[in-house]
Amino acid sequence: MYRDQPPLRARSTPQLPPPLSLDIDQMLDEFTRLPVRAEFRFDPDTPAVITVEFLADRGPGLTWRFGRELLHCGLTTMSGCGDVRMWPAQHDDRPSSWLLFETPELEALFELPTERLAAWLDATYRITPAEAELAGIDWDGFLSGLLDRPGAPSE
Repeated sequence: MYRDQPPLRARSTPQLPPPLSLDIDQMLDEFTRLPVRAEFRFDPDTPAVITVEFLADRGPGLTWRFGRELLHCGLTTMSGCGDVRMWPAQHDDRPSSWLLFETPELEALFELPTERLAAWLDATYRITPAEAELAGIDWDGFLSGLLDRPGAPSE
């Protein structure tokens, strides 16, 4: 290296955010809350998906996978359709959002504190921006896998 050249620097890759543990409330009815611990995880190999494990005091936890966009949009506006929806709550004391799971067999409503969740989601978008979420998908392989399955439509 020459004296006038600056030293070489390794290109830094963004640091993966650690899993986010949040204390949330499951709303059992209008007045009854059940505290639940939820752990949010991000995998840059599947950046459009956030894995959330609802940890139980006793017994196994329950794992759900959500679209990252559903969670991000649900912090400020109604988001999602079908089984999972999220929207901001109307509280003055602390920002929060409602997360609703609704199937014919199950309905569960959770209140999530949004400040830490928003900061954590922003960190995931610094690693993989929204417009790059689907860039690594092998669409040809995905479609051929769908079409090669038994019961797939044929010509």
